[in-house]
Amino acid sequence: MYQLYYYSGNANLAPHILLEEIGAEYSLVLVDRSQNQQKSPEYLKLNPNGRIPVLVDGELVLYEAAAICLHLADRHPAAALAPALGSDARAEFYKWLIYLTNTVQAELLLYFYPERMSDDAVAVMNIQVRAERRVGEMLDQIEAKLAADAGPFLLGAQYSAADAYLLMLCRWTRGMHHPARTRPQLGRFLDMMMARPATQRAFAGEGIDAPFY
Repeated sequence: MYQLYYYSGNANLAPHILLEEIGAEYSLVLVDRSQNQQKSPEYLKLNPNGRIPVLVDGELVLYEAAAICLHLADRHPAAALAPALGSDARAEFYKWLIYLTNTVQAELLLYFYPERMSDDAVAVMNIQVRAERRVGEMLDQIEAKLAADAGPFLLGAQYSAADAYLLMLCRWTRGMHHPARTRPQLGRFLDMMMARPATQRAFAGEGIDAPFY
């Protein structure tokens, strides 16, 4: 049985949704960020970076949310969370998942934690403003992709792990001036994703209340 170390609404949400999509047995282990438990000696043995999530799969201890998503897709091929290995569609899947984690998520972290980049209050404010603008440009690119392909998912007709990841990141923009939900294609995508029973179960399991995004 899997163990997913989580904190409500953090980067564990995408892997959590996938566990529900798969129907795998798993348990949730709360890492209480309000008590700084992600920096505890016990947790640092699992993830020396002190970040959430961690997935324990038998003897395997895995961190980095995108890596966990890829592992789950590979471990459960019958769930069809990724296109066939070696296919062009699989390459597109890699491209979008890596774009989401390396580019969009990285910029979102600048938005949420600008103080990591400077001790100057004015500089911190400017970092956050510019990060929000860049995130908006990235969302516009995804919006254009969904419009060009007529969706409904990021890879077109096939649901994939990248869609759960995109939902998670879009949720993080809900407090911005121009959040993901305000774009027509992304708004439709988010409504569709929230209609999936697996998504609803994962949100309920983490105690996430409306507004969801």
